Amino acid sequence: MFAFCEDPSVLDTLSWFACYLTNGVHMLFYASFLKVLLLLAITAPVALAFGFAGAMAARSRLAPVSLLGKTYIAVVRGVPDIAFFLFFVIALDQAFEYARHRILCPDWTDPIRQGADFIVCQQAKLPLGTAPQWVHQTYAFFIAVITFSIVFGAFAANVLYGGMRAVPRAQLETAEAYGMSPRQTFWRILVPQMWVYALPGLSNLWMVLIKATPLLFLLGIEDIVYWARELGGTKTSRFSDYPHGDWRMWYFLALLIFYLAMTKVSEVSLERLMRRLSHGQATTGGEAQRRAAA
Repeated sequence: MFAFCEDPSVLDTLSWFACYLTNGVHMLFYASFLKVLLLLAITAPVALAFGFAGAMAARSRLAPVSLLGKTYIAVVRGVPDIAFFLFFVIALDQAFEYARHRILCPDWTDPIRQGADFIVCQQAKLPLGTAPQWVHQTYAFFIAVITFSIVFGAFAANVLYGGMRAVPRAQLETAEAYGMSPRQTFWRILVPQMWVYALPGLSNLWMVLIKATPLLFLLGIEDIVYWARELGGTKTSRFSDYPHGDWRMWYFLALLIFYLAMTKVSEVSLERLMRRLSHGQATTGGEAQRRAAA
């Protein structure tokens, strides 16, 4: 970045570090923090949508729909996250390629499964072999978002289902007595009050989601864990101009501070949201607010 960085070997300590920390490879490291934040910003609402759909399905009066929702919750929650991530990413990628293969290569006669190999025509590959690197990274990130959303959507569905069941039945019956339809009762009575009971569980799930972002490293995405390992190593092919000792501890310490800061900000924000949702509600939090105001 600086003009004096052309020959790092002749620099003194402070100038060397100035060049070291502003090198183009380090800029990729800094950008990877934005990648993690982007993952959280996209995954959280998508996972919540999956969870809400799963909770609605689980409490449905139609037996097949209810069974589908409860099966989704039970199966995904019962599989270890790492095993699900490693399996589902491969399965989803092959499903996309198989669908494209059936459409783009109808004359293909060879079997797709050849021993342990999964072989489709070149036009069906995702991404294409000629695609630039950023396309491969974007596609991997897209697969990661879907996987994170499905996994954490199942946990969110379980929390929301419990929150729906926690709303007093008497309030729903009162709404029906006043002539509200089941749809009106659901959206005007059940859903607004459900969040008060579900938010503690959702806040815990949000914390778990933050801590699960290093799983991006397992999916082949160049996230903060990847770059911390690469830059902290003694000498890598990606950073050979600035040889140094084993500095991985310092890089992972920076990640520790980043995650602790993220969780602290989340705790403060969720606490404020909880106080706002509890206002006027017939819950322990709502009663405490009324006694404090009296």
